[in-house]
Amino acid sequence: MRSYDYSDNAEQKINWKVFQLVWPYLLDYKARIVLAIVCLVLSKAANVSGPFLLKNIVDTLSEGGANSLILVPVALVIAYGFARFSMIILGEIRDTVFGRVTERAMTEIGLKVFKHVHRLDLDFHLNRRTGGLSRDIERGINGISFLMRFFVFNIAPTLIEIALVIGIFFFNYGIAFAAITMFAVVLYILFSMMTTDWRTAFVREAARADSVTSTISIDSLLNHETVKYFTNEEYEANRYDRALLDWEEAKRKNRLSLLGLNTGQGLIISVAMTSMMWLAAERVAEGSMSVGDFVLINAFMMQLFIPLNFLGFVYREIKGSMANIENMFSLLDLTSGVKDITDAPELQITEGVISFNQVSFHYRDDRAIIRDLSFTIQSGEKVAVVGASGAGKSTLVKLLFRFYDPNAGSISIDGQDVSQVSQQSLRRAIGIVPQDTVLFNQSIFENIRYGDPHASDEEILQAIRLAHLEDFIAQLPQGSATVVGERGLKLSGGEKQRVAIARTILKRPPILIFDEATSSLDSKSERSILSALQEISEGHTSMVIAHRLSTVVDADRIIVLDQGSMVEQGSHRELLSLKGRYFELWTAQLRDHG
Repeated sequence: MRSYDYSDNAEQKINWKVFQLVWPYLLDYKARIVLAIVCLVLSKAANVSGPFLLKNIVDTLSEGGANSLILVPVALVIAYGFARFSMIILGEIRDTVFGRVTERAMTEIGLKVFKHVHRLDLDFHLNRRTGGLSRDIERGINGISFLMRFFVFNIAPTLIEIALVIGIFFFNYGIAFAAITMFAVVLYILFSMMTTDWRTAFVREAARADSVTSTISIDSLLNHETVKYFTNEEYEANRYDRALLDWEEAKRKNRLSLLGLNTGQGLIISVAMTSMMWLAAERVAEGSMSVGDFVLINAFMMQLFIPLNFLGFVYREIKGSMANIENMFSLLDLTSGVKDITDAPELQITEGVISFNQVSFHYRDDRAIIRDLSFTIQSGEKVAVVGASGAGKSTLVKLLFRFYDPNAGSISIDGQDVSQVSQQSLRRAIGIVPQDTVLFNQSIFENIRYGDPHASDEEILQAIRLAHLEDFIAQLPQGSATVVGERGLKLSGGEKQRVAIARTILKRPPILIFDEATSSLDSKSERSILSALQEISEGHTSMVIAHRLSTVVDADRIIVLDQGSMVEQGSHRELLSLKGRYFELWTAQLRDHG
């Protein structure tokens, strides 16, 4: 059995494939992207013009003396205010316009991951961590949103602005100002990258610890009945506490490393600002620069280091979120062990004849579950499969649904190998009432509708009648609108199986599977449900997996499995007369219930 540990990738580099995934979604909104870029360019132009307008205002005020208020050109003040307002409003328009692109891409990518996870085989879902998996997908989608919004409209524009400012300093004030600015920017970026690379392991450790705590919490709460049965509340609390302590320690390391990063960045900014102001002050004192130039340089440095500081934040977030994005991409990279062939045709049901042809199967090489099994269920025939626990009965259902492929042999329906038809058409043709019925946290009515989401209300009510659910529903204060709770925990086992039967009736499949369908019922309910099952299976090919032999005495044929092999088959009376394995099972059950 494969082991999926798709979160253990802390040493991987940035997976730049994320941009290959996102790019096609961006292209669907070319007009919005062009408009957002235009707003970006105009916003940067307004941003750069602000310090020049401020310089002219200050110089005019400085030269005007006591009458400066009268001499200040009103147009400059208005222009400065308009430039600041334009920068803000254009930025808001840009974010609003591009927000639609981001949200749509998040929706489509999230849907793609969701569908992909559902397409993975049963082996993956039996080994998945439900809570951690949902958090990994959520954080991965948010990480992609971050990349789209900030990398495209913050990192690249910031680098352009840095180049413009350095150019302005060089041509207007000399190489010294440009050199100090360039050195500070390069040192800041290098320090941020090196330090962030160092602390990425702490960020990922915190993310993994967060997933573990979420997984333990959800797993424990979903199985609260089992916890209470074994009075293990304290054990679960201790297990959760240990996970929280690991999370706390991981967050502490993350926080301390972030302190070191922010301190170093702040020191670089402070030294650069101080050096520039000292140099500018000396020039003003010498008379080679005006007070307005001093203000301009200060404004540009403030204006430059605000996005530069934001650039450091963005880089930190990119590195921190990459662990989450990589987890999601590793999900997309997983492939199912059970795949459709290229252009797989639809299964065509004519009679519903099921054939197992020398089928062998094992989950592990050292333990065979099904051994060279061959039998055929004819059209309209009801065949029961019985045997002791672990004989391989339920595995036959998984193979028929093609949750797994046989290691040897083949399974066919109406002469069509199930491995050569599409899985969707195969599963549409089979209805099942499982032993462990899992319901959604919705109303009884909607849980039954799940058998056919397009069914009318009248069809659902008919399924309720055929499943003998009417009396039970009539006793409920909210009737069929009663919400069943997570996994149907508000209903008893027998009530859940009745809902499962109604759901299968609504699906109207030509082939029916009953996997211990009455195992949770009392004798009276069992008789009622058996009558319903007999009624709905009339004319259908049906296979009944049974541990309680009394439920299958009316089967057309009974197949007896022992350690994955068929040891007997025949009707109830024929098998009893053989005095073999079936007779032993029957006698043992009579003794247990006697």
